[in-house]
Amino acid sequence: MIGDLGATDATELAGLVARREVSPDELLDAALAAVEARNPAINAVVLMQEQVARRSIAAGLPQGPFRGVPFLIKDLGCEAVDFPTHNGSRLFANTRHKGDSNIFRRIRATGVVTFGRTTSPEGGVGAATESAVYGGPTRNPWNLDHTSGGSSGGAGAAVAAGIVAFAHGSDGGGSVRIPASSCGLFGFKPTRARLPDGPFSGEGWAGMAIDGFLTRSVRDTATMLDACEGADLGAPYWAPPLARGHAQAISRPPRRLRVAICDTTLTGQPIHPEVAEAVHAAGRLLEALGHHVEPGRPVADVPGMMRAWTDIVGVGSALSIRTALKGRVLTEDLVEAVGRGAVAHAETLHPTRYLEAVEEIHDFGREMAAFFRPEDGTGPDILLTATLAEPPARVGRFAHKTEDYVGFRIGPGGIFDYSPFCAIFNASGQPAASLPLGWSSDGLPIGVHLAAPFGADEELIALCAEIERAAPWAAKRAPMAG
Repeated sequence: MIGDLGATDATELAGLVARREVSPDELLDAALAAVEARNPAINAVVLMQEQVARRSIAAGLPQGPFRGVPFLIKDLGCEAVDFPTHNGSRLFANTRHKGDSNIFRRIRATGVVTFGRTTSPEGGVGAATESAVYGGPTRNPWNLDHTSGGSSGGAGAAVAAGIVAFAHGSDGGGSVRIPASSCGLFGFKPTRARLPDGPFSGEGWAGMAIDGFLTRSVRDTATMLDACEGADLGAPYWAPPLARGHAQAISRPPRRLRVAICDTTLTGQPIHPEVAEAVHAAGRLLEALGHHVEPGRPVADVPGMMRAWTDIVGVGSALSIRTALKGRVLTEDLVEAVGRGAVAHAETLHPTRYLEAVEEIHDFGREMAAFFRPEDGTGPDILLTATLAEPPARVGRFAHKTEDYVGFRIGPGGIFDYSPFCAIFNASGQPAASLPLGWSSDGLPIGVHLAAPFGADEELIALCAEIERAAPWAAKRAPMAG
């Protein structure tokens, strides 16, 4: 198994390959054996393409930083000719693409050996991964009764189970950070437009969605981000240029930072006490490292932002579904209840609502920017919160069984009550990360969330690396991972 090769992350595995202590074929054999042994319990890896992976090895892998390391891409977006997709939905089952997406091209250039996809909820909407097209829910390797999160839940489960050392994900409302929190991994959402969207899409969800990675180490994420960053041809907007790059940024700690700590939601509602304690512990750690930590939370229209987010994603879901239907009737055997509800909701909106909602999230982004960079210069450099308001939910709680799309997202007990922090930074476009720093009394991972000003990716990831060195998490592994 991969863990038996003595590696803790993909960087170390790539080192083994570079030193010829192990071959790419042997690593692929180990990953495939891990799929056979562990995937039946968690239902995370799908649409495997072993022969594609073997051919890529035989043809000669690119001389990138992860040459020879097994890899999985999310079954949502990341279009690739050799990797058919369901996109989490029976409506899109076995879709084949005529070209490769730019993010996949950049991933492939790192030398990874991609051999399959990982599960996602239909449409990428939800904090759990339980799509009908996969025949059952994706489960958390730490406790099979709990969800691995969403929408990159398959990626999180596959990495936490030790099937691969890292995997591709994407994040439009927390979809990298929620699985990272749920599965005890590191998940980083870059600044808006830091990574390419094209050529099959100009932007995802009005620019709120972006690709990312589920990793065991900060350095794996940093190296992958450097390999993939930069706008592609024709991108509608660009992220601020990096000064040194993520990998160089983590080579030394950041300056001592001002950290605002919030142990409630950003609207002041209480969160689970074990999660709040994880936030407090992270604050104490940052103080011990010399950072200045004091209570604080932004004054911003969070409920209005989340309603705008819900409408934008509802319209996006409806467009995707209606396009794929090609005039067919929208039926239960093609689209799950939440997706049908999104279509119905979109049809109730005034034609001007979409642009109004986009304007609202842009206004919200300015409110968040003013919190971090007020005119008097006294704002924080970092906002510290929980990633989720409670430990990982039980399987079934967020299944797509209701057509009340709005209630599913922002109603009492809905997704936003469970995950009240992540989508905020998709709307504002700011970089944010989930770090596996807490554990519930029954052994489930609890993520702690850090966010920084727009464009400050390097400072944020440098802080993440400093925390990782001070409170290492690599030795904590799900029981099935060995």
